[in-house]
Amino acid sequence: MGQAATISNRDFAAAIDMEIAVPGRGHFTVDTSDVYRPGMQCTGYFRHFVNTRIQLFGNAEMTYLSELPDGIVRERMEAYFSYELPAICVARGYAPLPVMKELAERHGVPVFTSRLSTTRLSHRIVSFLDERTSPCVTRHGGLLDINGIGIMLTGESGIGKSETALELVKRGHRLVADDVVEIRKVGDGVLSGSAPELVRYLMELRGIGIIDVRSLYGVGSVMHSKTIDLIVELEDWDSSKEYDRLGVAYDTVDILGVNVPSILLPVRPGRNLAIIVEVAAMNFRLKKMGYDAALEFDRRLLKQLNGG
Repeated sequence: MGQAATISNRDFAAAIDMEIAVPGRGHFTVDTSDVYRPGMQCTGYFRHFVNTRIQLFGNAEMTYLSELPDGIVRERMEAYFSYELPAICVARGYAPLPVMKELAERHGVPVFTSRLSTTRLSHRIVSFLDERTSPCVTRHGGLLDINGIGIMLTGESGIGKSETALELVKRGHRLVADDVVEIRKVGDGVLSGSAPELVRYLMELRGIGIIDVRSLYGVGSVMHSKTIDLIVELEDWDSSKEYDRLGVAYDTVDILGVNVPSILLPVRPGRNLAIIVEVAAMNFRLKKMGYDAALEFDRRLLKQLNGG
C-alpha cells in the first residue's frame, strides 16, 4: 500500500490520454498503483475481488459481457457496483455498456475510455499512479538538473538559493523547483522531486518579485521532475568552523528512509556559487563513473611518501 491520493478526473484523463465517459464524483481516491481486471467478476465470482484498485476492462471482459443475455449482464453489474469502486477504465475504444454507465452514474463512479490497447493503458495508469501514491514529503529548497544530476539546494532563507539557481539556468541547466520541493519515494533508494503545481516554474527574487522561468528562458530551461542525487547545503561562512577540503566521503541526509549524499558549501562574498555547484555536480558524476579525484590525490601522496 502506498500513500492515499485523491485524483481529479481531468488530471487523470489528461495524463493518460483518455475520455471521460461518466464523471461520477469528479474525482477518486486510491492508495496503490496496481490495476485490477475484473474478468472473474464478469462471470459472477466475487470471493477474491480487489475492488479498491482502478478497474480495467479490456477486450476479453467487454466481449464476454456483450455476448451475455441482458438480464444476466444487469444482475452481474449490479453485484459488481455494490462494492465501492474508485474508477473504471475501458480500453481498445470500447464504449461502456449502457447498464455500466447507468450504474456508474447512480453510484458516482468515474468511467474513462481509451483507444489504447489494454496492456499499454495498464502501463500508463500504473506509471501515473506510482508517482501519485508514493510516500511524499515537502522540503524547503530548490531542485535543478545539472548535466543529468539532480541537485537539491538547501539552506536558510535569504542565503542565495534562488540567485544561484537562476545563474545555473542562465548557464544552460534546468530548473525543477524553487523554494518548495515535493519529494516522493518512487523506488528502492530512489527519490524524485518536483514543484507544487501552484508554483511550478516560478521563482522569487528579492527586490524583483515572482518571475516565470519558462517564459523568460524557454521550455528547455525547466523540467517537471528529477531524481534527487545530491544535496548541496549553503550556509554563511563561519571562520571558526573547519570545512571539508578533500571531499573523500559525502555526508548523507535521510529523506523518506533514503540516505542522500550531501555536501556543505560555505557562502561568503566573492564566491561564484553557481560555478561551484556546477563543478560539484560534475565531480559527483565522475565519482559515480568510478573516478575519485580525492582518492587519486591520496594515492599519489602515499606513493610519494613511500618513495615511489
